[in-house]
Amino acid sequence: MTPKKTHREGQTSRKDENGAENEIPRRDQGTMAGQAPQPDADSAGVAAVADAQAEALAVRLEEAQNRADEYLDGLQRERAAFQNYKKRMERERAEQSQSVSGDLLLRLLPTLDDFYRAMDAVPEGGRDQWFEGVALILRKLERFLADEGVVEIEALGQPFDPAFHEAIGMDAGSGAESGTITQVLQRGYRLGDRVLRPALVRVAP
Repeated sequence: MTPKKTHREGQTSRKDENGAENEIPRRDQGTMAGQAPQPDADSAGVAAVADAQAEALAVRLEEAQNRADEYLDGLQRERAAFQNYKKRMERERAEQSQSVSGDLLLRLLPTLDDFYRAMDAVPEGGRDQWFEGVALILRKLERFLADEGVVEIEALGQPFDPAFHEAIGMDAGSGAESGTITQVLQRGYRLGDRVLRPALVRVAP
């Protein structure tokens, strides 16, 4: 006689293909009823640790972003300072070069004055081929000065301007408006904004 099998609490049985019964664990009644398992203390602790780590990471990320912003701001300031320095150096070199050129050109002005005086001293009837040759040399000298940026200062008939003119006398009987330049005794020249030599003039009182 075969002994009758008994099932332990919480188990059921089913027959396999050979007719033998196999025990199957019975599911928890709460789970069978559709209720979710309650989290234990370990799960709550893991969640708390994860939250703390995320918060710490967010703080570190914010600090890193602030430092990056500071570095970028400093870099931009240094770059702007370097650009200003570069522009200042270029401007100073240009001014120095212009100053040297101006000093050299200033030394040519007396020679130019001599040419003008020589040309004015030749009477109308004596202006022969020699005169034309000297005039050609004078035009070349004027062209050279113009190419270097030398400009003659306007004077005759202009209002007197102490920045560009130097008065050495008054023309009381000229009939011109007061302060008007009536005569130019020596031409004046400028190079850019620099006055190489003011014009020597006479002015109506």
